[in-house]
Formats: sequence, structure tokens, C-alpha cells
Amino acid sequence: MTHINEEYIEEYIRNILPKHSGFLMEMEEYANINHVPIIEREVAQLLKVLLKISKPKNILEIGTAIGYSALIMAMSTDNDCKITTIERRTDMVELAERNIQNTEYKDRIKILHGEAEDIIPTLKDNYDFIFLDAAKGQYLDFFNNCIDILENKGIIMSDNVLFKGMVATDKLVIRRKKTIVKRLRQYLKYINNLEGYESCIIPIGDGVALTFREE
Repeated sequence: MTHINEEYIEEYIRNILPKHSGFLMEMEEYANINHVPIIEREVAQLLKVLLKISKPKNILEIGTAIGYSALIMAMSTDNDCKITTIERRTDMVELAERNIQNTEYKDRIKILHGEAEDIIPTLKDNYDFIFLDAAKGQYLDFFNNCIDILENKGIIMSDNVLFKGMVATDKLVIRRKKTIVKRLRQYLKYINNLEGYESCIIPIGDGVALTFREE
């Protein structure tokens, strides 16, 4: 349980969603057995719907993990949409590459290995959809680094922004997580008061923030 919604609400939403099959189901099982964090199924569904509405042509993801969300995005977009995803862990890069190479989407997804803060300034393209799902304490830095490469009318989607409910109430805060919680609170306050951008926080999964660039 994430402490974002009542457990019965989470269970209800997840039970009515269509079950994944094939490689997505296999990746979900792998993530569960090996305790690898991937996006919750209801967040994956939100991501699918957003992409089908916005129809991006160039997506940037920060935090590849095993490649699950990159493949969700590839399946939810047109064949001319390119996805660039950044991952710092060598083992995750190798695993994601194997997972992606076994699919029809392998030519549309490019993995960049390294620290996001080093890679983002070197990117030459602009992106109309950016998905943040990496180190939560660095979201504000990631966001500010991405502003220059976000297209007008572009969207930034940030996952895990309520961080098991800790961001919303001190009653749930674990001592060793205080710094992350403090930084996530600063991040949410920042994006919700940033001129030229419209943001909202959605209490599903572990908390999702959507930011739309107006100008």
C-alpha cells in the first residue's frame, strides 16, 4: 500500500484495469520478484491515456530501470514517435536493453547510460513529453534542466511525488527519508507556482504531478 489512497480504492482500480500479457506481464513479474520499482498499473494507464491524447513525437524519460515504462510509452504512441531514456545503473541498462531488443519497438527506443544531470545538457533535440521517474530528491534539478528542451505546449509527468504519503503529512515521514520529503515538497510548491506553466497533483499510485508548458 502506498498510503496515497485507501487500500480498497487501489485494489478496485487495479482489478478493473485490463491485465497485461506477453513481455509486459513478464516484466511485471520480474519486478515484483526482484523488488525493482516500476510504475504502478494505474499510473501506467494514466500514461497511456495522456500519450494517446497528446500524441508526442519525441519523448524523454529520466529513469529507465528495466525498460517497462519506456515500452508502455512506445506501445501508446505512433510509429514515428522516438523515445530517449536515461539510466545511470549499468545493470539496469543491460537488462532494459535485453527487454527492449526482444520487442517490435527496439528501433524507437534509445537508452543513454549515465547521470541525467550530465546527459540532459548535451541533448540536441526538444521534447514534447518528458517523464521523470528517477532520484526523487533531484526532481527540481531535473525539471529545471529540462525546461530548455521542453517544447511549447509540452508536458512533464513526474512519478512518486507524494512518496508513500510522506510528502502530504509528517505523521508518515521516516527519519532517513526526511531530506527526500523536504525536496519533493519544495519541488511541488515550485511547479505549482511557476509562471507560464500549469500543474496538478493526482493522488494515484505513489502520487503523480503533471506540468503543462503554456508558452
